[in-house]
Amino acid sequence: MRYADTYIAGVGAFVPRTVVSVEKAVAKGWYPAEEAELHNLGGAVVAGDVPAPEMALHAARIALKRSGRAPADLDLLLYASTWHQGPDGWPPHSYLQRRLVGGDVLATEIRQGCNGMFIALELAAGHLSAVPGRQAALLVSSDNYGTPLMDRWRMGPGYIGGDAAAALVLTRRPGFARLMSVCTTTVAEAEELHRGSEPLFPPGVTVGRKMSFAARNEQFRQQVMPRGEATAALFHIQRALMEVVERALDESGIKAGDLTRVAFMNYSEEIVEQRCMAMLDLPMSRSTWDYGRTIGHCGAGDQVLSLDHLLATGQLGPGDHMLMLGTGPGVTVSSAVIKIIDSPQWA
Repeated sequence: MRYADTYIAGVGAFVPRTVVSVEKAVAKGWYPAEEAELHNLGGAVVAGDVPAPEMALHAARIALKRSGRAPADLDLLLYASTWHQGPDGWPPHSYLQRRLVGGDVLATEIRQGCNGMFIALELAAGHLSAVPGRQAALLVSSDNYGTPLMDRWRMGPGYIGGDAAAALVLTRRPGFARLMSVCTTTVAEAEELHRGSEPLFPPGVTVGRKMSFAARNEQFRQQVMPRGEATAALFHIQRALMEVVERALDESGIKAGDLTRVAFMNYSEEIVEQRCMAMLDLPMSRSTWDYGRTIGHCGAGDQVLSLDHLLATGQLGPGDHMLMLGTGPGVTVSSAVIKIIDSPQWA
């Protein structure tokens, strides 16, 4: 969908200083050597025992400060997560409400997997435009995968899990970047890709079953769907990626060649190149893979973390366009285009 007068005023990130290299993971027996050679990933940031909501609070404070907005200006708080955040039954956004934004702000958690921030962008943009006078929304994503039921080194095919938080402030008044378009579609026929043959009840976490998208993806191919149907479902996902990108570019009034940078998910080199950059007919030098390979796949925050990194290192400037692209369980496929209007002072 095309958005008018919707801007990004601030971006924040919390990226742990501890980085565990792939070389160390291979030496420790955590990560297969053949996977390391195939995917060319560098490592993953690890938060230790820092809770995900605490990381989210750090990133949110940075984004809010950079935006020049006060907590009282906020009309909405959306918290995207992919993994357990704290005590079961407790909403993590309430942690930010108590410590940062207050209880008068409409707040909720978004559980749309790795596409959570795209869904948050769509919901926030619509919420701000629905009623005159609404000013700003705070969007946050945070995950810490260092738990007994998650193996970050075998999380999924072609990626390893990193712990981090990302935040941005969306406003109706001009900010340093304009949100040009956000598009999402669902490939329902591939719903089992992230479920595999695992039973719906009892939920795995309640019986101590480890979570592995790699295992479920393999079950999908070998047990759930005949190989031909599984291949067709994966083809539909790739076609959906192309469609949402084409739509977002068209709504933004640009072509793929006009893109300065492209932020896909922090996956392996061959996945980023084949599923994303080759589709756009762009070189890998315009991707954010060189940064993403150093921190791991950080849930729903990959693309915003890349935006923060590009701004901090001076790799985006006025007039530049950035495409964000991702997929999530369901299977949802999303893209967004932003245009840099000004170089933010904090960058």
